[in-house]
Parts: sequence; C-alpha cells; structure tokens
Amino acid sequence: MRQHSSEPPRSRRQNATEASSAMTSAPPIEATGAPVSSPASAAAAVPRQAWINLAVATLGFAINFWAWALISPLGAFFTGRLHLSSVQTSLLVAVPVVVGSLGRIPVGALTDRFGARVMFPLLSALTILPVLFVGFVAPNSYALLLVGGFVLGLGGTTFAVGIPLVNGWFPPAKRGAALGIFGMGMGGTAISAFTTVRLKDSLGLGFPFVLVAVLLAAYAVVGYAFLRVPPGRATARGNALKRAWDTFRMPVTLQMSFLYAVGFGGFVAFSVYLPTYLKVAFSLTPGDAALRTAGFVVLAVAMRPVGGWLSDRLNPAPVLVACFAIVATFAAVSALEPPLAPVGTIAFLVMAAALGASSGAVFALVGRVAPMESVGAVTGIVGAAGGLGGFVPPLVMGVIYGYEGNYQPGLWLLAVVATAAAAYTFGAMSATGRAGSES
Repeated sequence: MRQHSSEPPRSRRQNATEASSAMTSAPPIEATGAPVSSPASAAAAVPRQAWINLAVATLGFAINFWAWALISPLGAFFTGRLHLSSVQTSLLVAVPVVVGSLGRIPVGALTDRFGARVMFPLLSALTILPVLFVGFVAPNSYALLLVGGFVLGLGGTTFAVGIPLVNGWFPPAKRGAALGIFGMGMGGTAISAFTTVRLKDSLGLGFPFVLVAVLLAAYAVVGYAFLRVPPGRATARGNALKRAWDTFRMPVTLQMSFLYAVGFGGFVAFSVYLPTYLKVAFSLTPGDAALRTAGFVVLAVAMRPVGGWLSDRLNPAPVLVACFAIVATFAAVSALEPPLAPVGTIAFLVMAAALGASSGAVFALVGRVAPMESVGAVTGIVGAAGGLGGFVPPLVMGVIYGYEGNYQPGLWLLAVVATAAAAYTFGAMSATGRAGSES
C-alpha cells in the first residue's frame, strides 16, 4: 500500500531504499518540531508542545475569567452601598457577560487570522484597564460600574482564542478531552467567588483588582513566550466580518449555538446570579452564598473534561441528551423550593455537574464538525451564544422576583428550555455527531 507523508519530496531511489525499513524508523519531524504520525498512530501521538500549549492556554483562560467575574461576588456589597434595586443588581452582574459574549465573534475571527500567540497576550493586557477602572474609579457610581463592567467583558472573549488553539494541536480522538481540560479555565469564576469578598474584607476593596491586574500582566508575557502556532494551521484571509457572517450562516453553527446557550449559558447564569438568589431566597450571608456558589462552579468546571472524555468514546449527542434531561429534572425540583439542606443543595450540585459536562460535550462536537480553518469563527459565534444564554436569565430572574416575590417561574422556565434542548439533540443532532466522527 502506498504511504503518504508530510516530508519534503525525495528521489525515487531514496523512497525505495527507505520503504523496507519504514516500520522501524523513527517518525520524521516537521518544521514546527511536532512528530508526523502515521495514520495508525495519529490518534495516540500527541506532541509535547501540544500539552505545553494546553497548559498555558488553560492558565490564561482561568486568569481572564477571574477578571471577568470580579463584579459578581461584590453584587451584594454594591447593592447595599449604592441602594440598588433587584433589577439594577441583576443588570450590574450580567453586563460583563455582554462583551464577553458578543466580543467572541470578532475575536474568534481575528484568532483565525492572527493566531493565539498574538491574541491571548493582547487581550490579557487590555483587560488590565477595566479591572483597575472598576476597582479604583467606579465603586461609588452605578453608571461607571456599568461602563467598567461592560469593558471588563474583554476577559470573557479569550474563550474564542483558546478553543481553536487547542483544537489545532490535538488529534480528533483526543480533542474532546483536551477541549474539556481547557474549559476548566472557566474555574476562574470559582477563584473569584472564593477570594474576592475575603480579600476585600481583609485588605480593602482595591486589593483583589490589583492582584488580578498583576496576574494579567504576567500572563501576557508568559503567553507570548510559550504559545505556539499549531502545525498545519491554515491562516484565514479576507474580511473578518464577511467570514464571521459566512460562518454564522452554516447550519452547524446555529445548532451548536443553541445547545451551548442552554449548557454553558445555564452555568454562567448560575455563577453570576446564584449569590444573589441564595441570599434572597434562603437568607444566607454574602460570604456563605459566595462559598456555595464557588462549590457549584468548581463541580461544573471539573465535569467539563468528563463531558469531553465521554464524547471521545461515545457520540456527543447521547451525552448531551442525558445532561439536558438531568438539568430539566433538577431545575423542576429546585422550582418546588425544597429546603436548602439537603435537597436544595443536591439539586443545584447535580445541575452543576450536568451543565459542566454538557459544555464539554458541545465543543467535542464542534471539534468534529467545524472546518479546521474556521474553528475560531465558529467558536466565537457559539461562545457568544453561550455567554448571551447566561446574560438573559439573571435579568429574567430579577424581573420575576420583582413581580412575583419568588424565583419559581424562572426555574420552571429553565426546566422547559432544558427539556427542549434534550428533545432537539435526540431528534436532530445524533446524525451530525456520527457524520463528524467518521470524517
């Protein structure tokens, strides 16, 4: 059988001489330093540089998400300080999600053009400005907090930088797990929930913002020093907006966007609004509410690579169906407002696990079906849908509480949406997942 390789062309005599020893010879090395695997071993061979890029990208994602989530743990503090209504508080904690979501569309297209080595350090450096603005300029003004929170959303756009980077470095058979590991960087929101209020109470309001600004500056240097372009990466050309529009029109983009809006959007919504919900509905202190929210986030983060790992071994579609069905069931349980200990806590933790796993499964599916040269653009749009899916529920919950005096209708709405997502995945996405795995 004829062997194909990515080595430079050689003479017929060289090829004939080396053919007999092909089974025992060491794999050739590309210009990037990554070994060229044979088809039989392609699924198993992962170059060392891939793991380095995954580790550095995950670190940057976590730090930027930490910055992105700085306002949410302080929602109760700003509510008391500025005498905000429930709707104003909901808007304050949700605004960073807007830029972090919509900004992923152009950032994903720009990443296809310029690569993660440029975009990750650049966005990390730019995010320093709103971090310091919120910490030192805006604390006494609701309007300035909204402006600062809006720009703080830059940190959330880094998701659209890391996905195409990791996708390009790992073979399809291991891509779901690798993308899930990268997705653990969303644990930056848990770090924020664990530390922000405590650092503010012990060292002053400005300290958590200074700490994050320093980490962002350090990462900008580390990212540029260690991130590398994936081997065989095709650089996108032409107008970024046109490419984004063409990507948006792809059916798979809209399908993935809906599923991610439910899965990751549900996670974002809970991570930003759960402190307020627990404080109002169960009369918890801000510190206790923040700690419980951090536990929710940690579990969701830990389950994201599990969802990707399961999708590598199964079709992602059944993984998603199971996750959405679990979310629907326990959202309904939560809507009945059981006591927080133990039933309410169990319901929220099970939802956290299912939402985290579903997020990993969605991008395992994206890695299978998106064209390699458009992964950044697809990721940007799908990631934007996920972020917007997290922006709307806090506002809805605030409005519902303002009219109803409780949160039950919002939780019932989540149960209905998750049921619809499970039914759609079961009916429409199974064939897509199988086609992607065979391509």
